Amino acid sequence: MAITIELIKELREKSGAGMADCKAALTETNGDIPKAIEFLRKKGAAMATKRADKIAKEGAIKSSISEDKTSGAIIEINCETDFVAKGDGFQNFAQGIADTALASRIEDAAHLLSAKGKDGLTVQETIDSMMASVGEKIELKRVKIISVEGGFVSTYIHFGSKVGAIVGLKGKFTEESNSLGQKLAMQTVAMTPIAVRREEVSPDVIEKELEIYQTQARNEKKPENIIEKITMNKLEKYFQENCLLEQEFIQEANKSVGDLIKEYTKRTGEPLDVTAMSRFQLG
Repeated sequence: MAITIELIKELREKSGAGMADCKAALTETNGDIPKAIEFLRKKGAAMATKRADKIAKEGAIKSSISEDKTSGAIIEINCETDFVAKGDGFQNFAQGIADTALASRIEDAAHLLSAKGKDGLTVQETIDSMMASVGEKIELKRVKIISVEGGFVSTYIHFGSKVGAIVGLKGKFTEESNSLGQKLAMQTVAMTPIAVRREEVSPDVIEKELEIYQTQARNEKKPENIIEKITMNKLEKYFQENCLLEQEFIQEANKSVGDLIKEYTKRTGEPLDVTAMSRFQLG
């Protein structure tokens, strides 16, 4: 069968592979599109084995939110170079993986590989095709799903798709409340809180911080009778810097995120509360 430019373009549109790879696949399969796609996937799988020792530290952070706004997914998927990561093909591919994560509600990266997307391909097959297209190792690193009953999910992905966050909020979804939710996701990206509220901070983390503060105070020869006060003051500052609701709002000095939410509730009469957050950054 003659391998025409039209046939090559058709395969390229369906597979995302380069023109030369598409021509080679069609030649190998005598112009059979489905077999050529399978050929390209196998090439991608073989490439994964060949490049297993390569380091995939670039890539993209992508999120997806359900139509009813009650659930969201955020993923990190890695490739080898920033050049590939910045390409529209890779960005669209990564968004497709986020959409599949949301649709399947699978939070484990290894299990997500077997989930099927809208095109009927598994995530692993999609990754294999992309590897065949770009010639780089590609890995799905992590996934997080947030769902809120009686609430909604907001998201913010920073320009370049190297860092992003999703936030779950209990309350009524409106244009204004979602805008606030997006600001909280942006706050999460910028200020890297470790918990929504201080009660969620691990006791082990608190114990370690207290140990550090006490050691610092003794090294500074502080009197034993005020070490406890110094230690607790530093712990209070730690909570204010690392718990989302206590952090100073990045867009308005001298106002905490908790103050911002209280102001919204007072102004609108609609209660709002942060239930969960997740922040992903490449690497």
